Amino acid sequence: MIYIEDFGAKPTVNRFHGVQREIFIALEDSPEVHRYHSLHEFLFDLQLRENIILAARKLNESQVAFAPFVTSKFNPRIWKKIRYGYLLDPSVLPSDAIKDIFENGKEYAFECTTAIVIIYYKAVLNSISTSYFNMLFQRLLVWDWNYDKDLGIITKEGRDFIPGDVVYFYNPDYDHPVWSGENTVYLGNGLYFGHGIGIRTEEGMIQELNKLRKKNATRSAYLISQYSRLNTRYLSQFARQTLF
Repeated sequence: MIYIEDFGAKPTVNRFHGVQREIFIALEDSPEVHRYHSLHEFLFDLQLRENIILAARKLNESQVAFAPFVTSKFNPRIWKKIRYGYLLDPSVLPSDAIKDIFENGKEYAFECTTAIVIIYYKAVLNSISTSYFNMLFQRLLVWDWNYDKDLGIITKEGRDFIPGDVVYFYNPDYDHPVWSGENTVYLGNGLYFGHGIGIRTEEGMIQELNKLRKKNATRSAYLISQYSRLNTRYLSQFARQTLF
């Protein structure tokens, strides 16, 4: 259910098309009440979720490889490898650094958690003013769940997945720690994107992870009851333009 606090009548589904229409329907049909302070915040949420899905699909189509930290790589002209991840060169704008990952994928190799954070940065970059992005995300440090506090990732329990949410497939009998699970973006229409596996249905994700279990494994991978979202309320103040 959608509830907009300072708006008399919420917009109807006929106003939206494509991915945003699907997101609207998922929010409206949800048993959870999705509260927004303003119409602007609500429309920004639709836009941000659409951009998360688009960024996930673009990463899937890129030449970025899958790799654990020991064999990972980031463009050395932009990023410096340190003990905890990859640190942005201070002479490079954060917006240019994030764009480079998608434009020069062959220069990059990382695992699925890092992929999620990068997808989030790309979606935010496409949703807010570039100048605000560069102000908010100076000196980026990227790897695993290292992310700037202004990104505002919120994780909750539940299975009320909305397109654009990040969800996790757990693999309890993994053969290698890097395949203990897969962080994925829910794309809608029953599809998920996970870096290193690609775009699959829930069943397809589970099948792929089950191929990566230890010998004589008895427990199947499964989708856990948890989802992550960005802090739309905070980020909406930096939107590229008024959305209504």
